[in-house]
Amino acid sequence: MAMAALRREGRRLLLSPIASNPSPAGRSAMLISPEQSAPIGLRSISTQVVRNRMKSVKNIQKITKAMKMVAASKLRAVQVRTENSRGLWQPFTALLGDTPSVDVKKNVIVTITSDKGLCGGINSTSVKVSKSLFKVTSGPEKETKYVILGEKGKVQLIRDSKGSIEMTVTELQKNPVNYTQISVLADDILKNVEFDALRIVFNKFHSVVAFIPTVSTVLSPEVVERESEAGGKLGDLDSYEIEGGETKSEVLQNLAEFQFSCVLYNAALENACSELGARMSAMDSSSRNAGEMLDRLTLSYNRTRQASITTELIEIISGASALTG
Repeated sequence: MAMAALRREGRRLLLSPIASNPSPAGRSAMLISPEQSAPIGLRSISTQVVRNRMKSVKNIQKITKAMKMVAASKLRAVQVRTENSRGLWQPFTALLGDTPSVDVKKNVIVTITSDKGLCGGINSTSVKVSKSLFKVTSGPEKETKYVILGEKGKVQLIRDSKGSIEMTVTELQKNPVNYTQISVLADDILKNVEFDALRIVFNKFHSVVAFIPTVSTVLSPEVVERESEAGGKLGDLDSYEIEGGETKSEVLQNLAEFQFSCVLYNAALENACSELGARMSAMDSSSRNAGEMLDRLTLSYNRTRQASITTELIEIISGASALTG
């Protein structure tokens, strides 16, 4: 009550010279109160803006922390399955080898990416490796096509390589990846795409904060038989005896199909594990950045509020001094 009386008295003293002015400008100035003046209004608005921004940053920090916890809970289960899947393709590597430098006419680059973002540069890394591999395997008498798994890789590669995309698959990781799902997908790729060499590009999981861009090569049965007869790295196949009524071509056909499904299964799990680890790291960095931004906004809010309180105290003291003086 006393503070309101002081403000009213101070307003009366400030406006009394203007009230004696009979001009229209003086009468209109009498209608303007100090609460409607620009400086006080600007102080109130700036404080409210900072408060709203602090609330937004807090909400974003809650979301990033929740996403980190969800990724951490999923990572452990996927990591165990990934480590177990490595035993599927290793015997094929020992038997058929992995020859990325083999020169063939028809190359198919299978790029594995994620369907969701907010996982750092994991998808951009796969796309960059795929583009570099496309340049290396392209030529006047060669043909190179893309098979893209994942929405993020599709979005990036469709910009400048739309004519080279043979097949796209999305929502692969909508449900937990299993071998039955991958084997059906591998069968579709083998039926719809002509190839001499399949080059699977994925991110191999190394740790929560590190992943290794990797390329695995699966050769067609014809190329495997040709390389075996040429006495290259695959020449050791002739030392194995084939039992049963199947011919060498039929055995190589079955081995190539089984090898591709096993390598693709492991690559999908490795990439999913790398995605979760990268998302954990990205969300942890986002949460820490949000905390630092919140500290700066809190400091700015306190300074603005303190300046407003100091100004109001000065006005009250000045009004009281005018009444007593």
